[in-house]
Amino acid sequence: MDRAWTWEHEVPPRWLLADEYSGDLNVLSLPMALCAEIDGLFVDPEPPAAETYTLLGCDPAGSLREALRHIGTDRAWLPRVILDPLHDFHQPPPADCHRYDRGCSCAVELMDVQVIGHRPSIFGAGLVDIDLRGHSLILPEQHWPPAQPLEGTTGFLLSDHDDQDLGRCHSTAGVFRERRPPPLHPVTLIGCQPETPLRPLLAHPSPHRRRLQVGLYAVDQTGLAVPTGQALFATMTDSRASRLSEGLLDITVDGGIDEPFPVGAREIWQMWHRGRPTQPNLWAAYDRVLRHEWAGAALRHHRQERPDLPSGYTFHLDGRFVTDIEGFYCAVGEAVNGPGGYFGWNLDALADCVRGEWGAAVPFHLVWHHAEVARRHLVSGYDRPTYDQRRWGPATTLHDLLDILADGGSTVDLR
Repeated sequence: MDRAWTWEHEVPPRWLLADEYSGDLNVLSLPMALCAEIDGLFVDPEPPAAETYTLLGCDPAGSLREALRHIGTDRAWLPRVILDPLHDFHQPPPADCHRYDRGCSCAVELMDVQVIGHRPSIFGAGLVDIDLRGHSLILPEQHWPPAQPLEGTTGFLLSDHDDQDLGRCHSTAGVFRERRPPPLHPVTLIGCQPETPLRPLLAHPSPHRRRLQVGLYAVDQTGLAVPTGQALFATMTDSRASRLSEGLLDITVDGGIDEPFPVGAREIWQMWHRGRPTQPNLWAAYDRVLRHEWAGAALRHHRQERPDLPSGYTFHLDGRFVTDIEGFYCAVGEAVNGPGGYFGWNLDALADCVRGEWGAAVPFHLVWHHAEVARRHLVSGYDRPTYDQRRWGPATTLHDLLDILADGGSTVDLR
């Protein structure tokens, strides 16, 4: 965002609040406030707790049936159990659900599942009730999974992440239930300079008029503001003079940020505040969580207007620290776009980047130095990245990455 404000305080501005939701649709963003700090933007998440479920009246098949024979061992484990609801096909499916050959689109996913018990079921001869321990894929923004099975559900088809048949069951216990939303950590905007649109709202008597619907931007020392991907939807409840500087306010709100950055990411954003990294491999000292945050910050600061290097260019990737998939994204970003560079931070994003317009025109040549590190670490298995439960599943391997690069028409030299 171009600079459209002034700041005359010793403490530097770090964050910009911009209205992107409630104003004129022809105005992409309207500056609302500059702030020195946002308390509640960096919070370490609580790890998800395992849940227990029972599949009732089951006729198991495939790897689920095999797991029943190995309860109490690591062979009673499944990466995914997907429950597709069955409905009376003489009736229309529930709203927002669409039929396909296996069932309907309103499926529930259980992840990292351990089969812990089974017994004969009252639903019929030869059927069993199966006890599981695992995690439900929770999508809070979609209010999913629901507290009750969808109306008209007559059973569930079971499958795994490769769409292999696991059988069917009559009903479930523990899958559909009320779940408390994750706690929202309170947010306080510290050392803020309200811009013109915000000033009348601070003292307005109506809580509705004190409602903030803003995107959060990071401001560097030159005044350049870039989107962080974070947003704040809350009502301002109080404001008071800030101790940071005369004329600044501390503003409290009644809500929090849905998915705040982890605490360690503060150091990364502070680094970018001082300017783009100039040394390679500064990310290497971080763990997987913060390497992911590094790649995210690189994405937010990527200069899209910068032209690609010409087709056929050779890039050199320093593979000494590629001990996880997040390390690969950091390393390939720097190989193509220099220190602090971005070239994908998940498989879909990497596939987009290798098509061009992200620093490298296709086809290009990549020399991957110290590739033996990736050969040892980027191997098949089950992955549980702590920063995003939705990405739990089969690990991304070196071969997966090479396939994506090859699909883009580029060549890789492993050294």
